[in-house]
Amino acid sequence: MANQSNILTTSWLLHFLLGLSLLFARTGADVHYHNFVVQETPVKRLCKTHKVITVNGQLPGPTIEVREGDTLEIDVVNRARYNVTIHWHGVRQWRTAWADGPEFVTQCPIRPGGSYKYRFTIEGQVGTLWWHAHSSWLRATVYGALIIHPKENSSYPFTNPQREVPILLGEWWNANPIKVVRAATRTGAAPNISDALTINGQPGDFFNCSSEDTTTIPVKAGETNLLRFINAALNTEMFVAIANHKMTVVGVDASYTKPFTTSVLLLGPGQTTDVLVTTDQPAASYYIAARAYASTQGAPFDNTTTTAILEYDCGCSSPPGQAAQPFLPTLPAYNDTGAVTAFTTGLRSLSAVKIPEPVDENLFFTVGLGLFDCPKGKRCGGPNGTRFGASMNNISFVLPSSFSLLQAHQQGISGVFTTDFPAVPPVQFDYTAKNISRALWQPIAATKLYKLKFGSVVQVVLQGTNIFGAEHHPIHIHGYDFYILAEGFGNFNAKKDTAKFNLVDPPRRNTVGVPVNGWAVIRFVANNPGVWLVHCHLEVHITWGLAMAFLVENGLGELQSLEPPPADLPVC
Repeated sequence: MANQSNILTTSWLLHFLLGLSLLFARTGADVHYHNFVVQETPVKRLCKTHKVITVNGQLPGPTIEVREGDTLEIDVVNRARYNVTIHWHGVRQWRTAWADGPEFVTQCPIRPGGSYKYRFTIEGQVGTLWWHAHSSWLRATVYGALIIHPKENSSYPFTNPQREVPILLGEWWNANPIKVVRAATRTGAAPNISDALTINGQPGDFFNCSSEDTTTIPVKAGETNLLRFINAALNTEMFVAIANHKMTVVGVDASYTKPFTTSVLLLGPGQTTDVLVTTDQPAASYYIAARAYASTQGAPFDNTTTTAILEYDCGCSSPPGQAAQPFLPTLPAYNDTGAVTAFTTGLRSLSAVKIPEPVDENLFFTVGLGLFDCPKGKRCGGPNGTRFGASMNNISFVLPSSFSLLQAHQQGISGVFTTDFPAVPPVQFDYTAKNISRALWQPIAATKLYKLKFGSVVQVVLQGTNIFGAEHHPIHIHGYDFYILAEGFGNFNAKKDTAKFNLVDPPRRNTVGVPVNGWAVIRFVANNPGVWLVHCHLEVHITWGLAMAFLVENGLGELQSLEPPPADLPVC
């Protein structure tokens, strides 16, 4: 006990000093005030005008730009007909879990006619993040970029670019996305796929009624520009390439990386990638193109290609109707898992990092799809009359509806959740086998959390399964960054796979791609108190229950404790 007391005292002292350093670091930092009005807006795409939900009438929504250390106060007013919350994807939210945003996890939704002010400080993060709705499928049109610049008198660890451009990848439905998911939820079937992929809200030149509005990025020859890619799509992982141009990756998920040159990027929903592009080609127009990485055999997906144009300013003009067609890049095949692996395993942190150790919590989470039996007397639209489901460690996550999880935890309200989420799969089996016993197909629907002591070092093996179709899963942890120590295919084997861990310069991210029929290992320190959602960022999968949550306890003193809830926190 004495040793544990010393550890806690040391931990408290370190965080006290960290708090002081952050206080001094904030001297001169700015507070940015924004008003987000969530509203219905007529938008024309693919020859038709639809009323969609937007922020301030914009699609994508407004870009927020801050410096590291700045504070944001965003007053969100809901003038739409749906409940809404806003999540600040990747922001660490030190002690401000009330501002994280996932519906019924850290807050109750903002009802139509209501409002809520999100207030938080950006600490220890530089690069590209984003914000999006975290309520039903509103993320389809409610999203935008969050750019974090270095502190005043600080600089990038690379040559300053001539210009910086956010590029948001998305999806478009010729239908109301809320109705799409509600119809699927009623029947248990898979929801309809999107009708187009988009770049900065536009489908691009390969779609009817779209070419006049294709996103165009003007550049000059000889420049080096910073392109900030964000995958804001609901259900599509994407390959990205630029015709005749290489990209040098310098950051992912607001963390710097060793410069890594590639012709193709892979972004799962939720992930961001910063690249430097030098305009060293003949003056012309070049397509930036994106299309799906579809890892599940036989499953329908949006197989369209979205484009933007990198347009050189050559000081010349073409006669009307005679402009040259932009060059088109070569993209990997839709199912090119090798291209995905080449990209993800090429990422490294900018410099050597101190890996947290020793590990206090060794967790093993299976992630994958499953099927629920159809309730008696109902007709269900899943395979063989079932309902689609998804789970982690065979628990299909159920959101509460009367209280948020954080509110229930903070106020000691019983009956909302339990803290017995299993640390390992309840049943061990050959997770990636081709023919898995049907006895393992049906998960258990429940609201289970896993409790972590403040300051504990947590290692999680995320193991993909082939229960009902193997798939690449982008897993996001709210409130935390983590180091990706290794990834591989097949079943994780600690005896042989631990030797593959990168303990020198692993990449730091907030969303990790778990390979199709494979695994990934992540590690972090549980030093941010609150309730933090862990989920697949394919929206259809979290809809089906591919999620869980960590409950991180308070540590010692104010600097290790969750702040009190704001007075205007929405009520259920």
